[in-house]
Amino acid sequence: MKRLATGLLLLSALWSPSALAQAAEPCIGASLAVTGPAAFTAKAIRQGAETAIDEINERGGVLGKKLRLVVYDDAGAPPRGIENVRRIAQSDNCIAVLGGFHTGVALALRDHVNQIGIPYVGVIAAGTAVTEFDGNKWLFRVSMKDRLAAAYLADAALERSPAKKVALLYENTGFGQGAVPDVTAALEKKGLALVGKETFNWNDADMTPQLIRLRDAGADAIILYSIDREANQIVRGLDKIGWKPVVVSAWGNSSSLGQLAGPLANGLIVAQTFSWLNDLSPKAQTVWTAIAAKSGLKDPSELIFGSAVANAYDALNIIGEAIRVGGAYDRTAFRDALFKVRHEGLVRTYDPAFADTREGHDALTQANYILAAWHDGVLKPLSKTPYK
Repeated sequence: MKRLATGLLLLSALWSPSALAQAAEPCIGASLAVTGPAAFTAKAIRQGAETAIDEINERGGVLGKKLRLVVYDDAGAPPRGIENVRRIAQSDNCIAVLGGFHTGVALALRDHVNQIGIPYVGVIAAGTAVTEFDGNKWLFRVSMKDRLAAAYLADAALERSPAKKVALLYENTGFGQGAVPDVTAALEKKGLALVGKETFNWNDADMTPQLIRLRDAGADAIILYSIDREANQIVRGLDKIGWKPVVVSAWGNSSSLGQLAGPLANGLIVAQTFSWLNDLSPKAQTVWTAIAAKSGLKDPSELIFGSAVANAYDALNIIGEAIRVGGAYDRTAFRDALFKVRHEGLVRTYDPAFADTREGHDALTQANYILAAWHDGVLKPLSKTPYK
């Protein structure tokens, strides 16, 4: 009986969360929108992440083991994201989770990531509360953060608004709803208020009522939170009512707006973290060459959501270096090493990648944001377009 009890105790220890963490596999699990209207984001993340993993493995891997990426589809649905993270952590026993596009998914899995004790590194979903909350020990991000992006967009809109009358137009999702307090606060810091705010749902085909109300409120600039599908309807609505305000957008409109709306998209400004159409550094040129060889793309302008590609590439390199610095495939050691990692990335030099503070779980700040604009079907750095 005593021998049986001892055996059960040993078996329990072997399968405890801490034991699993110490024996984590050399895989990074990803919950991405592989299907649905944001499927382009999963493709962009995989392009960056897989290129980084190929480079790491060509150098011998990390701590003598080759890394691999395990991808599950959440289709933008929070329950599926939760299911994916539990599978990544408990069945696949990966060392970390790579986060995807939808803020709603990221917010839903936040508590589960903390309860399980597995590092999450997001590369797109920008909701402020994804990383900036009391008790956050496990969620990190190499991406924009909405609170910072809102201030950045507010500055860009005000700079282009002669009357300083800015409105907000946002989708009715976690992404859009989270922008409302952030944009409002950014303007309040300047002693200003939104002259109007309007929302819409996914798949809405006519936003002219909302646009008319914003026009009649006196707005001459719009801060937009949407994805390309709805932005296409928005620019068509602007054309329909003959109104041409400045439109400054969060980066949800980074994939197909130029193709969907044609010349109507020209001049719509979008925040980014990286552009492959700038003069590339030797490192970025090497990465692009590898992506082109694997994907069959001929020109960097063909990359869809290039910022996500760069963010994912940098994130995977940071993950690999943190495993090395931590000295084992142990989730706690890996997490703690994230505060010590130095990496020369595409978007910035991470020195260190993160800080152990409330705001320090985000690797990028406004200093790493840039503006781009749609012109003739291509999202180009603003300096390479006719727009200001």
